[in-house]
Amino acid sequence: MTGALARRYRRLLFCYPRAHRRDELLATLIEAAPPGRSRPTVREAANLIRHGLRARLGRPASRTVAAWAVLAAIIGGVFAAAFATRAGWETAEPLPRAGQTRAMLAEILPGQDLRGIEDAPAMFVIYGHPLGWDDANSMLFGDGGEYSLASVGGAVDGIPVRPPQETLDLARQRLRETGWTVYRPIVRNMYGCIGPPCDSSAIPTDTTVVAQRGNTTLTLQVNSESTTASTFLTASLQRATPPAVYPFAVGGGLAGAVVAFLLFGWASRRTDGRRLAGGVVTTLFGATMLLWWAPTLFAVPLMVQHHLDEPHPSWHPMWEWLGQPTLSLLFVVGGGCVLLGLGLAAVPRPRTEAAPTTAPS
Repeated sequence: MTGALARRYRRLLFCYPRAHRRDELLATLIEAAPPGRSRPTVREAANLIRHGLRARLGRPASRTVAAWAVLAAIIGGVFAAAFATRAGWETAEPLPRAGQTRAMLAEILPGQDLRGIEDAPAMFVIYGHPLGWDDANSMLFGDGGEYSLASVGGAVDGIPVRPPQETLDLARQRLRETGWTVYRPIVRNMYGCIGPPCDSSAIPTDTTVVAQRGNTTLTLQVNSESTTASTFLTASLQRATPPAVYPFAVGGGLAGAVVAFLLFGWASRRTDGRRLAGGVVTTLFGATMLLWWAPTLFAVPLMVQHHLDEPHPSWHPMWEWLGQPTLSLLFVVGGGCVLLGLGLAAVPRPRTEAAPTTAPS
Protein backbone atom coordinates (compact mmCIF):
# COMPACT_ATOMS: atom_id res chain seq x y z
CA MET A 1 0.00 0.00 0.00
CA THR A 2 2.91 2.35 0.75
CA GLY A 3 4.30 1.70 -2.72
CA ALA A 4 0.95 2.56 -4.37
CA LEU A 5 0.66 5.71 -2.27
CA ALA A 6 4.20 6.73 -3.21
CA ARG A 7 3.48 6.30 -6.92
CA ARG A 8 0.36 8.46 -6.70
CA TYR A 9 2.15 11.14 -4.71
CA ARG A 10 5.02 11.08 -7.21
CA ARG A 11 2.61 11.73 -10.09
CA LEU A 12 1.24 14.78 -8.30
CA LEU A 13 4.76 16.04 -7.53
CA PHE A 14 5.42 16.37 -11.28
CA CYS A 15 3.54 19.67 -10.93
CA TYR A 16 6.65 20.96 -9.13
CA PRO A 17 9.80 21.89 -11.06
CA ARG A 18 12.75 19.54 -10.68
CA ALA A 19 14.63 21.95 -8.46
CA HIS A 20 12.04 21.60 -5.70
CA ARG A 21 13.52 18.41 -4.17
CA ARG A 22 10.65 16.15 -5.04
CA ASP A 23 12.19 13.19 -3.19
CA GLU A 24 12.26 15.13 0.09
CA LEU A 25 8.65 16.21 -0.39
CA LEU A 26 7.67 12.62 -1.17
CA ALA A 27 9.37 11.32 1.97
CA THR A 28 7.60 13.92 4.10
CA LEU A 29 4.22 13.07 2.61
CA ILE A 30 4.72 9.33 3.17
CA GLU A 31 5.76 9.86 6.79
CA ALA A 32 2.75 12.10 7.46
CA ALA A 33 0.25 9.68 5.89
CA PRO A 34 -1.77 7.59 8.35
CA PRO A 35 -1.36 3.78 8.23
CA GLY A 36 -3.42 1.99 5.60
CA ARG A 37 -3.80 4.94 3.19
CA SER A 38 -3.31 3.95 -0.44
CA ARG A 39 -4.07 7.22 -2.24
CA PRO A 40 -3.87 10.96 -1.50
CA THR A 41 -7.00 12.74 -0.31
CA VAL A 42 -8.73 15.18 -2.65
CA ARG A 43 -7.58 18.07 -0.50
CA GLU A 44 -3.96 16.88 -0.57
CA ALA A 45 -4.07 16.45 -4.35
CA ALA A 46 -5.54 19.93 -4.86
CA ASN A 47 -2.92 21.50 -2.58
CA LEU A 48 -0.05 19.72 -4.30
CA ILE A 49 -1.29 20.73 -7.75
CA ARG A 50 -1.91 24.34 -6.69
CA HIS A 51 1.41 24.83 -4.92
CA GLY A 52 3.27 22.90 -7.60
CA LEU A 53 1.91 25.17 -10.33
CA ARG A 54 2.84 28.23 -8.27
CA ALA A 55 6.40 26.96 -7.98
CA ARG A 56 6.58 25.99 -11.65
CA LEU A 57 5.32 29.46 -12.63
CA GLY A 58 8.08 31.03 -10.57
CA ARG A 59 5.84 32.63 -7.94
CA PRO A 60 5.38 30.16 -5.07
CA ALA A 61 3.98 32.85 -2.75
CA SER A 62 1.28 34.04 -5.17
CA ARG A 63 -2.30 32.90 -4.57
CA THR A 64 -3.63 33.83 -8.01
CA VAL A 65 -0.85 33.03 -10.48
CA ALA A 66 -2.15 29.50 -11.16
CA ALA A 67 -5.65 30.80 -11.91
CA TRP A 68 -4.27 33.42 -14.32
CA ALA A 69 -2.18 30.77 -16.03
CA VAL A 70 -5.25 28.58 -16.51
CA LEU A 71 -7.24 31.50 -17.95
CA ALA A 72 -4.40 32.28 -20.35
CA ALA A 73 -4.18 28.62 -21.40
CA ILE A 74 -7.94 28.37 -22.01
CA ILE A 75 -8.26 31.51 -24.10
CA GLY A 76 -5.05 30.72 -25.98
CA GLY A 77 -6.36 27.23 -26.68
CA VAL A 78 -9.76 28.31 -27.99
CA PHE A 79 -8.27 30.95 -30.27
CA ALA A 80 -5.75 28.43 -31.59
CA ALA A 81 -8.61 25.99 -32.16
CA ALA A 82 -10.49 28.65 -34.12
CA PHE A 83 -7.50 29.26 -36.39
CA ALA A 84 -7.07 25.50 -36.81
CA THR A 85 -10.72 25.06 -37.85
CA ARG A 86 -10.21 27.66 -40.56
CA ALA A 87 -7.34 25.53 -41.85
CA GLY A 88 -9.61 22.48 -41.62
CA TRP A 89 -12.14 24.19 -43.87
CA GLU A 90 -9.56 24.09 -46.67
CA THR A 91 -10.39 20.39 -46.99
CA ALA A 92 -14.02 21.14 -47.91
CA GLU A 93 -15.27 20.20 -51.36
CA PRO A 94 -15.79 23.25 -53.60
CA LEU A 95 -19.32 24.61 -53.89
CA PRO A 96 -21.45 23.38 -56.80
CA ARG A 97 -20.98 25.29 -60.05
CA ALA A 98 -23.78 27.46 -61.39
CA GLY A 99 -24.99 24.74 -63.78
CA GLN A 100 -25.06 22.09 -61.06
CA THR A 101 -26.88 24.47 -58.72
CA ARG A 102 -29.48 25.28 -61.34
CA ALA A 103 -30.15 21.56 -61.91
CA MET A 104 -30.40 20.80 -58.17
CA LEU A 105 -32.80 23.67 -57.50
CA ALA A 106 -34.94 22.80 -60.52
CA GLU A 107 -35.34 19.32 -59.03
CA ILE A 108 -36.52 20.80 -55.72
CA LEU A 109 -38.48 23.78 -57.06
CA PRO A 110 -40.03 22.70 -60.37
CA GLY A 111 -41.51 25.50 -62.41
CA GLN A 112 -39.61 28.26 -60.58
CA ASP A 113 -37.35 30.49 -62.67
CA LEU A 114 -34.50 31.33 -60.28
CA ARG A 115 -32.31 34.20 -61.42
CA GLY A 116 -28.87 35.36 -60.33
CA ILE A 117 -27.23 31.93 -60.02
CA GLU A 118 -23.45 32.40 -60.33
CA ASP A 119 -20.33 30.49 -59.35
CA ALA A 120 -19.06 31.23 -55.83
CA PRO A 121 -15.63 32.96 -55.94
CA ALA A 122 -14.35 31.22 -52.77
CA MET A 123 -15.48 29.14 -49.80
CA PHE A 124 -15.49 32.23 -47.54
CA VAL A 125 -16.23 35.72 -48.81
CA ILE A 126 -16.65 39.27 -47.58
CA TYR A 127 -19.13 41.41 -49.50
CA GLY A 128 -19.27 38.70 -52.17
CA HIS A 129 -15.53 38.47 -52.93
CA PRO A 130 -12.56 36.57 -51.44
CA LEU A 131 -10.83 38.14 -48.46
CA GLY A 132 -7.80 40.26 -49.35
CA TRP A 133 -5.53 42.89 -47.84
CA ASP A 134 -7.82 45.59 -49.16
CA ASP A 135 -10.46 44.34 -46.71
CA ALA A 136 -8.30 44.97 -43.64
CA ASN A 137 -10.23 48.13 -42.72
CA SER A 138 -13.55 46.32 -43.05
CA MET A 139 -12.37 43.43 -40.91
CA LEU A 140 -10.94 45.61 -38.15
CA PHE A 141 -13.40 48.46 -37.99
CA GLY A 142 -16.89 47.06 -37.68
CA ASP A 143 -17.59 45.03 -40.82
CA GLY A 144 -15.83 41.81 -39.87
CA GLY A 145 -19.18 40.11 -39.52
CA GLU A 146 -19.54 40.28 -43.30
CA TYR A 147 -16.87 37.60 -43.58
CA SER A 148 -18.92 34.43 -43.85
CA LEU A 149 -19.36 31.10 -45.58
CA ALA A 150 -20.15 31.60 -49.26
CA SER A 151 -23.27 30.27 -50.90
CA VAL A 152 -24.51 29.71 -54.43
CA GLY A 153 -28.15 30.14 -55.37
CA GLY A 154 -30.77 32.41 -56.84
CA ALA A 155 -34.06 34.21 -56.28
CA VAL A 156 -37.54 34.50 -57.75
CA ASP A 157 -38.90 38.05 -57.94
CA GLY A 158 -42.43 39.30 -58.44
CA ILE A 159 -45.78 37.54 -58.11
CA PRO A 160 -45.41 33.76 -57.48
CA VAL A 161 -46.68 31.22 -59.98
CA ARG A 162 -48.38 29.29 -57.16
CA PRO A 163 -49.46 30.20 -53.59
CA PRO A 164 -46.60 30.46 -51.04
CA GLN A 165 -47.82 27.61 -48.84
CA GLU A 166 -48.21 25.34 -51.85
CA THR A 167 -44.66 26.20 -52.91
CA LEU A 168 -43.37 25.33 -49.43
CA ASP A 169 -45.28 22.05 -49.24
CA LEU A 170 -44.09 21.00 -52.69
CA ALA A 171 -40.48 21.93 -51.91
CA ARG A 172 -40.47 19.95 -48.64
CA GLN A 173 -42.03 16.97 -50.38
CA ARG A 174 -39.45 17.08 -53.19
CA LEU A 175 -36.61 17.42 -50.68
CA ARG A 176 -37.67 14.29 -48.81
CA GLU A 177 -38.18 12.37 -52.06
CA THR A 178 -34.67 13.24 -53.25
CA GLY A 179 -32.90 12.19 -50.04
CA TRP A 180 -32.63 15.45 -48.12
CA THR A 181 -33.06 15.69 -44.34
CA VAL A 182 -35.58 18.49 -43.77
CA TYR A 183 -35.60 20.42 -40.50
CA ARG A 184 -38.52 22.22 -38.90
CA PRO A 185 -39.52 25.43 -40.72
CA ILE A 186 -38.91 28.83 -39.10
CA VAL A 187 -41.75 31.34 -39.50
CA ARG A 188 -41.19 35.02 -38.71
CA ASN A 189 -43.42 38.07 -39.06
CA MET A 190 -42.03 40.46 -41.64
CA TYR A 191 -42.83 43.42 -39.38
CA GLY A 192 -44.32 44.09 -35.97
CA CYS A 193 -47.82 45.16 -35.03
CA ILE A 194 -48.75 48.81 -35.30
CA GLY A 195 -51.72 49.57 -33.15
CA PRO A 196 -53.93 48.97 -31.34
CA PRO A 197 -55.93 47.57 -32.93
CA CYS A 198 -53.56 44.97 -34.40
CA ASP A 199 -54.37 41.73 -36.18
CA SER A 200 -51.18 39.65 -36.02
CA SER A 201 -52.67 37.03 -38.33
CA ALA A 202 -52.76 39.60 -41.13
CA ILE A 203 -49.02 40.34 -40.96
CA PRO A 204 -47.06 38.81 -43.86
CA THR A 205 -44.60 36.09 -42.85
CA ASP A 206 -41.22 34.90 -43.99
CA THR A 207 -40.71 31.11 -43.80
CA THR A 208 -37.26 29.51 -43.83
CA VAL A 209 -36.71 25.81 -44.55
CA VAL A 210 -33.29 24.25 -43.93
CA ALA A 211 -32.24 20.85 -45.29
CA GLN A 212 -29.08 18.78 -45.64
CA ARG A 213 -27.94 16.03 -47.96
CA GLY A 214 -24.40 14.71 -47.63
CA ASN A 215 -22.00 17.63 -47.40
CA THR A 216 -24.46 20.19 -48.78
CA THR A 217 -26.99 22.33 -46.93
CA LEU A 218 -29.94 24.16 -48.48
CA THR A 219 -31.67 27.28 -47.17
CA LEU A 220 -35.03 28.15 -48.74
CA GLN A 221 -36.93 31.35 -47.87
CA VAL A 222 -40.48 32.07 -49.01
CA ASN A 223 -42.45 35.28 -48.40
CA SER A 224 -46.18 34.95 -47.88
CA GLU A 225 -46.84 38.27 -49.58
CA SER A 226 -45.05 39.52 -52.68
CA THR A 227 -45.45 42.30 -55.21
CA THR A 228 -44.01 42.91 -58.63
CA ALA A 229 -41.14 44.85 -56.98
CA SER A 230 -40.27 42.35 -54.22
CA THR A 231 -38.53 38.98 -53.89
CA PHE A 232 -40.84 36.02 -53.39
CA LEU A 233 -38.36 33.17 -52.97
CA THR A 234 -34.62 32.69 -52.39
CA ALA A 235 -32.69 29.41 -52.37
CA SER A 236 -29.00 28.94 -51.60
CA LEU A 237 -26.58 26.04 -51.19
CA GLN A 238 -23.61 25.88 -48.80
CA ARG A 239 -21.10 23.26 -47.76
CA ALA A 240 -21.55 21.52 -44.42
CA THR A 241 -18.66 21.45 -41.96
CA PRO A 242 -16.03 19.04 -43.34
CA PRO A 243 -15.02 16.17 -41.00
CA ALA A 244 -11.39 17.34 -40.85
CA VAL A 245 -12.43 20.47 -38.95
CA TYR A 246 -13.00 18.54 -35.71
CA PRO A 247 -9.55 16.90 -35.33
CA PHE A 248 -7.99 20.19 -36.45
CA ALA A 249 -9.89 21.99 -33.69
CA VAL A 250 -8.91 19.49 -30.98
CA GLY A 251 -5.25 19.34 -31.99
CA GLY A 252 -4.94 23.09 -32.45
CA GLY A 253 -6.72 23.80 -29.18
CA LEU A 254 -4.51 21.48 -27.13
CA ALA A 255 -1.34 22.81 -28.75
CA GLY A 256 -2.44 26.42 -28.24
CA ALA A 257 -3.28 25.81 -24.58
CA VAL A 258 0.11 24.21 -23.90
CA VAL A 259 2.02 26.99 -25.68
CA ALA A 260 0.03 29.69 -23.86
CA PHE A 261 0.69 28.05 -20.49
CA LEU A 262 4.41 27.67 -21.18
CA LEU A 263 4.76 31.27 -22.38
CA PHE A 264 2.89 32.53 -19.33
CA GLY A 265 5.20 30.54 -17.03
CA TRP A 266 8.31 31.73 -18.85
CA ALA A 267 7.26 35.40 -18.64
CA SER A 268 6.22 34.97 -15.02
CA ARG A 269 9.61 33.59 -14.03
CA ARG A 270 11.48 36.19 -16.07
CA THR A 271 9.68 39.13 -14.41
CA ASP A 272 9.57 37.86 -10.82
CA GLY A 273 11.29 40.40 -8.58
CA ARG A 274 11.52 43.07 -11.32
CA ARG A 275 9.24 45.84 -10.18
CA LEU A 276 9.12 48.04 -13.26
CA ALA A 277 9.21 45.33 -15.93
CA GLY A 278 6.97 43.06 -13.87
CA GLY A 279 4.39 45.79 -13.37
CA VAL A 280 4.28 46.68 -17.07
CA VAL A 281 4.05 43.03 -18.14
CA THR A 282 1.28 42.39 -15.60
CA THR A 283 -0.65 45.39 -16.93
CA LEU A 284 -0.25 44.19 -20.51
CA PHE A 285 -1.36 40.70 -19.51
CA GLY A 286 -4.47 42.08 -17.79
CA ALA A 287 -5.31 44.12 -20.89
CA THR A 288 -4.94 41.03 -23.07
CA MET A 289 -7.24 38.95 -20.88
CA LEU A 290 -9.87 41.71 -21.01
CA LEU A 291 -9.57 42.18 -24.78
CA TRP A 292 -9.73 38.44 -25.50
CA TRP A 293 -12.17 37.21 -22.89
CA ALA A 294 -14.77 40.01 -23.18
CA PRO A 295 -15.77 39.25 -26.83
CA THR A 296 -15.86 35.53 -26.04
CA LEU A 297 -18.11 35.92 -22.98
CA PHE A 298 -20.33 38.26 -25.00
CA ALA A 299 -20.59 36.07 -28.11
CA VAL A 300 -20.98 32.57 -26.66
CA PRO A 301 -24.42 33.12 -25.01
CA LEU A 302 -25.72 34.80 -28.16
CA MET A 303 -24.54 31.94 -30.36
CA VAL A 304 -26.00 29.34 -28.02
CA GLN A 305 -29.39 31.08 -28.09
CA HIS A 306 -29.21 31.46 -31.87
CA HIS A 307 -28.54 27.74 -32.38
CA LEU A 308 -31.34 26.81 -30.00
CA ASP A 309 -33.82 29.07 -31.78
CA GLU A 310 -33.05 27.83 -35.31
CA PRO A 311 -32.08 24.44 -36.77
CA HIS A 312 -28.46 24.29 -37.89
CA PRO A 313 -27.36 21.23 -39.87
CA SER A 314 -23.90 22.79 -39.77
CA TRP A 315 -22.98 25.02 -36.84
CA HIS A 316 -21.46 28.43 -37.35
CA PRO A 317 -17.64 28.37 -37.57
CA MET A 318 -15.85 28.36 -34.23
CA TRP A 319 -14.37 31.84 -34.62
CA GLU A 320 -17.87 33.34 -34.66
CA TRP A 321 -18.44 31.80 -31.21
CA LEU A 322 -15.50 33.95 -30.03
CA GLY A 323 -16.91 37.16 -31.48
CA GLN A 324 -14.56 37.01 -34.47
CA PRO A 325 -13.95 38.53 -36.91
CA THR A 326 -16.64 41.06 -35.89
CA LEU A 327 -14.55 42.14 -32.90
CA SER A 328 -11.20 41.33 -34.46
CA LEU A 329 -9.75 44.73 -33.54
CA LEU A 330 -9.85 43.71 -29.87
CA PHE A 331 -8.07 40.46 -30.70
CA VAL A 332 -5.35 42.27 -32.68
CA VAL A 333 -4.75 44.83 -29.92
CA GLY A 334 -4.60 42.01 -27.37
CA GLY A 335 -2.11 40.18 -29.56
CA GLY A 336 0.04 43.33 -29.66
CA CYS A 337 -0.04 43.46 -25.85
CA VAL A 338 1.12 39.84 -25.74
CA LEU A 339 4.07 40.48 -28.06
CA LEU A 340 5.09 43.60 -26.17
CA GLY A 341 4.87 41.80 -22.83
CA LEU A 342 6.96 38.87 -24.07
CA GLY A 343 9.50 41.30 -25.48
CA LEU A 344 9.84 43.06 -22.13
CA ALA A 345 10.13 39.72 -20.34
CA ALA A 346 12.95 38.73 -22.69
CA VAL A 347 15.05 41.78 -21.76
CA PRO A 348 17.98 40.54 -19.62
CA ARG A 349 18.00 41.45 -15.96
CA PRO A 350 20.32 44.37 -15.12
CA ARG A 351 23.59 43.21 -13.66
CA THR A 352 24.24 44.27 -10.08
CA GLU A 353 27.80 44.68 -8.87
CA ALA A 354 28.68 42.71 -5.80
CA ALA A 355 29.51 44.76 -2.73
CA PRO A 356 33.24 44.88 -2.00
CA THR A 357 34.41 42.83 0.91
CA THR A 358 37.02 44.01 3.40
CA ALA A 359 39.52 41.71 5.01
CA PRO A 360 39.53 41.68 8.82
CA SER A 361 42.35 43.67 10.29
